[in-house]
Amino acid sequence: MAPDTTHLALPFFDAPHRAMAAPLVAWATAQQVDESDDRQACREWVRRLGDGGWLRYCVPAAFGGALPQLDSRALVILRETLAFHSPLADFAFAMQGLGSGAITLAGTPEQQAHYLPAVARGDKIAAFALSEPDAGSDAGAMQTIANFDHSTGAEGKNDSIFLNGTKTWISNGGLADFYCVFAKTDMAAGTRGITAFIVDADAPGLDASEHIAVMAPHPLATLQFRQCRVPASAQLGPLHGGFKLAMQTLDIFRASVAGAALGFARRALAEAVAHARQRRMFGQTLADFQLTQAKIGEMAALVDAAALLTYRAAWLRDVAAAACDNAQGADAWRERSVAAAMAKMIATENAQRVIDMALQMHGGLGVKVGTRVESLYRDIRALRIYEGATEVQQLIIGKTVLQG
Repeated sequence: MAPDTTHLALPFFDAPHRAMAAPLVAWATAQQVDESDDRQACREWVRRLGDGGWLRYCVPAAFGGALPQLDSRALVILRETLAFHSPLADFAFAMQGLGSGAITLAGTPEQQAHYLPAVARGDKIAAFALSEPDAGSDAGAMQTIANFDHSTGAEGKNDSIFLNGTKTWISNGGLADFYCVFAKTDMAAGTRGITAFIVDADAPGLDASEHIAVMAPHPLATLQFRQCRVPASAQLGPLHGGFKLAMQTLDIFRASVAGAALGFARRALAEAVAHARQRRMFGQTLADFQLTQAKIGEMAALVDAAALLTYRAAWLRDVAAAACDNAQGADAWRERSVAAAMAKMIATENAQRVIDMALQMHGGLGVKVGTRVESLYRDIRALRIYEGATEVQQLIIGKTVLQG
């Protein structure tokens, strides 16, 4: 089963986006990965995505990437296509981008040269460590702290940083080769006291062995930092600039979360149509019933509504990005952030509805473990929470509307 790509004719997309679609669909359709072990499957997907050249869309061309800079529309197309075929393939791709995005945005030339080409090849697995047990949507409440070593190195500078605290719900936790970790460097300053650091998986004092099992298996873990020592060169971006960097990173990839939800929804719709056409009852197919036709029509409209918001958000980020550098920069930034929030909210919520209707249409088969609609039902649920829950997106949109 292959996804329809006629939507790429919409004016949101350019020739390079359309050129990548056909080989991507062919490649994804041909992949067969045993996903019974989610951690092993993710390693395999990273390897295959790297060998196939698709991870090159996670980094800029200067470091082995496919395009001059991170392109939101390319990320959406990739995630939508991969999610249609395999949620784990989408997960593996997305985390390579999200986990290294802060390095792309704020890394030193040395940091970028060391990590980004390896991410593009699939040689290093990346992770993004922001959430804590008591600091999810409220990042300012984080308790993980970074202390600079007061002893001096050969050049009279602090030569070590010690991290202490806990991060949880970390995708690729225990699997990643490095983590972009956000920690307090000023406990009294809230979000203004957060700094980012690159922590290699073998850093002394880092324990990533506590894995988290969830309803749709994905590699997640809790990270414990106990006097975890990293060199001063591991600081990522400016001191106390971590919160802004985290938000900028999430902003790049938020539309791609909507793309993943769109891929799930398109697959559910395709499964529902195929089932309705072949399932016979009362002397006709399920598709012959007007109630079925009405449901299919509603599902298709929900998918298209989500798609248009998703593609608009990605286009705004790519094409309108230059406006953020001029006098209208604040307005342009607000416009694209709100568009991404709308896309993430509507795409994930609509996908949940479409998948639920597809499952209902399958009847008993819909809840049988191992069927595609059953797994989609579990896979979609997390997307309404991670990288900004639906309620957070509503707040972003509502506040902006009220501010005029």
